[in-house]
Parts: sequence; structure tokens; C-alpha cells
Amino acid sequence: MKASDLLVRCLENEGVRYVFGLPGEETLDVLDSLSRSDDVEFVVCRHEQAAAFMANVYGRLSTYPGVCLATLGPGATNLITGVADAHLDRAPIVAITGQASQDRLFKESHQYLDVLGLFQPVTKWNARVVVPETLPEIVRKAFRLARLEKPGATHIELPEDVAAEEVDALPMPVRRTNYPVARPESVARAAELLQQARKPIILSGNGVIRRQASEALEAFATRLSIPVVTTFMGKGAIDYRSPVALPSMGLRSADAPLGLLGEADLVLAVGYDLVEWSPEVWNPKQDRTILHIDSIAAEVDRAYLPATEVVGEIGESLRSLDAALAGFTPRWGWGSLEAHDYDASLLMDNSYPVRPQRVVHDLRHALADDDILISDVGVHKLWIATRFPASRPNTVVIPNGLASMGIALPGAIAAKLVHPDRKVVAVMGDGGFLMNSQELETAKRMKTAFVAVVLVDDRYGVIELNQKRKFGRGFGVEFQNPDLVMYAKSFGLPAFAVASADQLLPTLRKAMDLDEPCLVAVPVDPSQSPADLT
Repeated sequence: MKASDLLVRCLENEGVRYVFGLPGEETLDVLDSLSRSDDVEFVVCRHEQAAAFMANVYGRLSTYPGVCLATLGPGATNLITGVADAHLDRAPIVAITGQASQDRLFKESHQYLDVLGLFQPVTKWNARVVVPETLPEIVRKAFRLARLEKPGATHIELPEDVAAEEVDALPMPVRRTNYPVARPESVARAAELLQQARKPIILSGNGVIRRQASEALEAFATRLSIPVVTTFMGKGAIDYRSPVALPSMGLRSADAPLGLLGEADLVLAVGYDLVEWSPEVWNPKQDRTILHIDSIAAEVDRAYLPATEVVGEIGESLRSLDAALAGFTPRWGWGSLEAHDYDASLLMDNSYPVRPQRVVHDLRHALADDDILISDVGVHKLWIATRFPASRPNTVVIPNGLASMGIALPGAIAAKLVHPDRKVVAVMGDGGFLMNSQELETAKRMKTAFVAVVLVDDRYGVIELNQKRKFGRGFGVEFQNPDLVMYAKSFGLPAFAVASADQLLPTLRKAMDLDEPCLVAVPVDPSQSPADLT
């Protein structure tokens, strides 16, 4: 068989169901091999960046690497933003790119770039296939490293001449990796420090969700009555209705109130990642005792120097720590904890253009607990992150590592492929929407029924917010939009314009009941920026 056939067999062996990408001359053999696969579907996208975003969200929601494919040169460079986003969001993906034949790689050549060098800073590992017989090892290593903590991106480059070579080899067996349990002395030290604390608090990150430790976290926090703050990417790690659950936090300015986190003397950082929220913001004086509970050792920072590290499977570590505190009766200084009342904080009103608080409120009432909301990047992300209540892991997808605009629409396509039985809503600003709006065609072709909620305010709101905070005025942030309803309809999709606040919830419900992708355009009040939340 050809090396490209072997590559596809290796993908099948890894359990890959979809490859997101664009065709190219240097991937002709790979595409030919994919066309004969009964197990792997090639999803033709309209831009390589969107293909990488799809692989990104697919990997995050399925916990197994998403795969994207592009050709050499501009195809590969278009992938980079989505690959980098996956790398910092800790989403497992494997990017595959074509390359010129090897007799061109030593000299200046049409469309040739050092793609390995370009991808090296934004991947955990990458390699060029030079000898076809090494493909099984390279593919197995790429998938294994993409999934190992901390998950992220890997990259395989396959030159066109190598792809066409004949080879006789088989895929490698796929075996599960088990993480070790924490050392007993680390657990004992953590228990000792916790018993000495007056006001402990849990800061839960996306690692809790990745390692499927949400139930263990909620049981531990509830029994010991320790309040839990999640990062934006950790939303849903604990049910918002729990008495110990506090609103999510992240990306706050130095003078923004930290609530109970600001009063805590000990922070249990569970599955927390520094890219999610800088510790300098929540530990500015570097005076808090920190317990690091994660599957890997801590990334140290002057504001993040753990007193002890409990390294092992997060769920097992929490259960071990709970057992070590079996005879301990907590007497924290928090007083009684009550479930946070999100509805009261949403300030319902009928203002038009619609206030973001109302958008968040109506989205929560339109979606069931297991439905999925994909947020793009913009002012709306701050409202969703801090005010949208989540009760299940991986039901609110927020990019907060690289934080790339344009992820929500392609991400919703991937979310629907992972969970076809759930409702999916992608929320984006008008700026982020038009960065990858071409994927409406992909959504229609793939029959992935989701609702694209576009918040229209004719500006790049986060930049304007920061400009006004720093200079007292905005500059270079306003633009004009096409008629978004007509734009969506030109793709053959249903679309709705919300003309009053009272129309929002019924319009969302109507759109979600459709068995096809659709768009809802919502004019929003740009003056309602969550300045106190950022």
C-alpha cells in the first residue's frame, strides 16, 4: 500500500472519525486514501483556521484528539492560529500538513516554508515523515502526546513524494495511560495545612473537567463546606446550584473585587492552569498558602509557589485528601454558604438594544443543563463566563488560553458532531462572526443543527472597553455590518432578527427547535460592558 494508505489506517486505528480540512495538491494521495476509508470522514471546510478550530473543540469535548489537515505553505500557515489556540487551551489535536517533495526542501522553492519550524513553538511535538515505515510510530506518538497532560497540539508533516511511496507496515497498538496516585506524604501535608487554615477556598480549573474529576470535587467541597471558584475554562466543574459554588472568575483588572477569593488565606488550586488566569491577579501580595492538586507538577510563578503539591489523578487525590480529613470538623470563618442567585444578578429589563445581562438570562432559560454553549471572544465572553450558570462539565466552552476570535461558529459544528443529541448554541460578536462566517456553508452541508447567536454592536467591544479605561475614548474599533439575516439566508439557512427584548427568548427557542443550522441577530447595548468584571 501507499504511505498515505498507511496513514489513514493509523488514523482508523486511533479511533478517528473526522478529519477537518481543505484539499491541496501536496495532499492528493492522502485525500485519495481518505476517500476509501469506511471509518474516517473528511469534512471539507472553507478555511484552514476554521478546520483547526473544529479539531480544537472536537478534542476538548470528546477528550480524544481532533484531527485537521492542510496542504503546505499558505494552507499550513492558515492552520496555525487554531493549532496555537488548542495548544494553550489544552485541547488535544493532531495537525497534519502536506509538504513539497524532498528534492525541493534544500532550496528556494514554490510555496515551500519551514513548516516544522513554524509549528514548533505552538505544539508539544512535531515531526516530518521521511521514511514511510516510521509512520505508525509517528502517528502513535502524536496522538499519545496530544492527549497526555497537559493536552495540546502535535503536528505531522508528510511530503508528497513520501505519501506516494509503497510501504509494508501495520499501525501500532493503542494502549491507555494510567496516571499515578499521589504520594501519601503529600496528601498528609496538604491535610495538615488545610486543618490550619481559617478561610480556605478552592480554585478549580479546566484540569478537573479534563480528568473527569467533577464529581469528586463537588463531593469533597460539599462535605468540608469549602467554597469553589472556577476559572472561565473550568465552568461546570461544579453545579452552580451547589451551596459551595461561587461565580467563575478570570481576566480581572488589578483593582476588581475578588469576593471570597480575596479573603482566603489558603487556596486549593485543583486542576488549575496559569494560562487560564494569572496568579498575580488573585495572589498579588504572594501571601496565600497554595495547595497544588493536579495530575502533573506545578508551573511555578512568583505568585504561585505551592506549599505542597499533590500530584496524581485529581479525583483520586481529592478522595485521598478527604479520607485524611475524616475525623476533622471544619470551623471555617466563612459563615453559612448559600447557592449563588444568578437570576437576581442578571438585572432583567426590557431595554432595547438588548442588554447583555438579558441575553445571558434568556440563553440559560432556553438551554437544558446538558446542552452546549460555545462562546467566542469579546465582551460577551466576560458576561457568559461570569454570569451564565453551568451545571455540567463541558457544557460551556470558553477559549481562554490563546483566546482567539472566530472559534465559536466552527466550534459549534464540531460540538454537534461530538454530541448530535444535544442542543448547541454558538454566541459571538459581530466581529468574531465575520472572521469565520464562511463555515455556515459547512454547517449546512454537514447538517449540523445549531444556533449562531450574533450580538450586533458594530464594534470591537473589548478593545474599546480597554481604550476608554486607559485613554477615556475609543479609536479604530467601529465598523459596519451587512444585513446579517440576509447574509445567513444567502447560504440557504433560516435567520431571525430580534426587534425587542421580549422577542429574544421565544426566538431562541424557535431557532433551537429547527433541525438545521440557523442564525439569530441580536442588537446589543455596547455601553453595558462588564468593566467591573474584567
